[in-house]
Amino acid sequence: MPLPRLPVPDSVLNMFRDQEEEFTDDNTKHGGRVRNFPHERGNWATYVYLPCKIQEGVLELVELLVSHCRRYTVSLTAMEEFHISLSQCVVLRYHWINPLIQSLKERIAPFNRFFCTASQVKAYTNQYKTRTFVGLEVSCGHSQLLDLASEVDKVMEEFDLPTFYKNPSFHISLAWCAGDLSDRLEGQCLQELQGIADGFEDSAFPLRFQGDQIGCKSGNKFFSFPLK
Repeated sequence: MPLPRLPVPDSVLNMFRDQEEEFTDDNTKHGGRVRNFPHERGNWATYVYLPCKIQEGVLELVELLVSHCRRYTVSLTAMEEFHISLSQCVVLRYHWINPLIQSLKERIAPFNRFFCTASQVKAYTNQYKTRTFVGLEVSCGHSQLLDLASEVDKVMEEFDLPTFYKNPSFHISLAWCAGDLSDRLEGQCLQELQGIADGFEDSAFPLRFQGDQIGCKSGNKFFSFPLK
């Protein structure tokens, strides 16, 4: 007997409204890596990422950055969780989930744990310019992330799905807003945000954490792959 199709949660379906439709909050759990495609029953929004365990002190820094951006008429919302994207958000049919997860597990298995450092403040937009993010770009750990993303790309290619961005700027998004407001953040504002971050008197910055697992979210399903 074939497995029954499970309904896609409304919060996921709303992510993929046509560009002409009203922007809908999805709790920013995809870090901006959202592809626009017609939603239909049986489609599962899927993405691969590196979870980031953020020290409490960094949350204070996020509050400072969000507060400063208001001076430039940019009203940001702090992220509810933090991660580094290793794939775009792609459409996956329900019956592809287990095969894709198995392939990911096999390709990620050889990787060891590693440390990441992020300290440079940057502004980002998603592919369709429907959201703007303030984030910290990864410096130490970039090569390991690039290797991981390359393996994830191979899995995506197996299922004829879009691969990750070329020459990616791996980053941790700290806060977001709707629309493309990057022009208000570039230049003077980003310089001031960097100054705030550099002057932040807390042992939690520059942000440093260990990458010890890879995550994959598909619809309402979560999968975790521990690194060696």
